[in-house]
Amino acid sequence: MQDKPAIKTAIPKRRYQISDYSATLLGEIEAGDGRGYRWVLALMPMGESEPTLYVCCEQSAAPGGVYDVRVVNEAMSEVVDSDARWRDLDTFAEAALDLAKQLLGLQKEQSLRLL
Repeated sequence: MQDKPAIKTAIPKRRYQISDYSATLLGEIEAGDGRGYRWVLALMPMGESEPTLYVCCEQSAAPGGVYDVRVVNEAMSEVVDSDARWRDLDTFAEAALDLAKQLLGLQKEQSLRLL
């Protein structure tokens, strides 16, 4: 997967279940790819050992405390939005879960928060 986050260490902040996917929202991220991640939502199909979709909040090159939301999967690595509001955990979590459900075709599924 191109542009997969090279996470060295991170702290799980929240865990969710969406249909047959497990989702973990990570914070306090140290990465080895030069990106300044604030949050990463990693989605993994149940029974798999590697995530197949990442929704990342990373420091933007734009001035003013702006963060980019980047979607990474086998088909793409693309910034889909940039705004300062993504620094907030609750705001990012809600939007990232909605985006992930759209990309996975699970719009009608509930996100069950486990942690």
